[in-house]
Amino acid sequence: MSSSPGLVGTATPTLDTSAEEQVAARVGDALEAVFDAVAETRTDATELLTRVAGRQRRPATADLAALRPGLHLRLTRQELVSGVGFVAAPGLLTDVPAWLEWWQTGAQGDVKPLLLDLDPQHSAYSDYTHWDWFALPRDTGRRAVAGPYVDYLCSDEYSLTLSAPVEVAGRFVGVAAADVYLRHFEAAALPLLRGLPGPAYLANARGRVAASADPAHLAGSLTKGPDFAGVLERSRPADLDGIRLFPCHGIPLVLVTTAR
Repeated sequence: MSSSPGLVGTATPTLDTSAEEQVAARVGDALEAVFDAVAETRTDATELLTRVAGRQRRPATADLAALRPGLHLRLTRQELVSGVGFVAAPGLLTDVPAWLEWWQTGAQGDVKPLLLDLDPQHSAYSDYTHWDWFALPRDTGRRAVAGPYVDYLCSDEYSLTLSAPVEVAGRFVGVAAADVYLRHFEAAALPLLRGLPGPAYLANARGRVAASADPAHLAGSLTKGPDFAGVLERSRPADLDGIRLFPCHGIPLVLVTTAR
């Protein structure tokens, strides 16, 4: 995987679009490609689990092996994706209490599985249900961007995780997700943010800063005050107390700049 992927395949600016809206669109387009990998994983997982349910039995970890060809393909095809997989809701599988069918790119560009001990008696990470990348899709029914955070579970890297709920017959069964190393995302996003006339940063629905060209808002910090979730819900720019907020074209990130 490239150490500094660019924001390619981006939207074409129009004459009546501000510089901020152009940046928000380009960021949205770049992460939409990652969400494409999440959506494909969700489709594969839904179809697989629906087939298993049709056989009048519950799934096991062996069933999830059928997801692997698609997961491997997404890792090699999507430049920003460093890890991808399906995370089962606790109690879904018959042979383990919890499971991540997760594959990631190694240091040499090889594709390898994530092997974890999720036994609650031995593992501090056995309950992943409180983490944003799992809880937000479960609780809202929508896709989410979690982080940045240190991903002790998968990579020990500072990361963003993009996720979406997986449902079978109207029942939540887990999430499809993909990781993006923050160093890769910042390498792509910071040139755009620095090209704006004033300080700018990107924040998720909960105000966690995902990338920043504003020394007052460092990546990983939590910004309080603006209603980021409301801006994303309304899907249009907003002005608030001297700042401007621009939703990133359907992606759950908001571009924040100083009002001019």
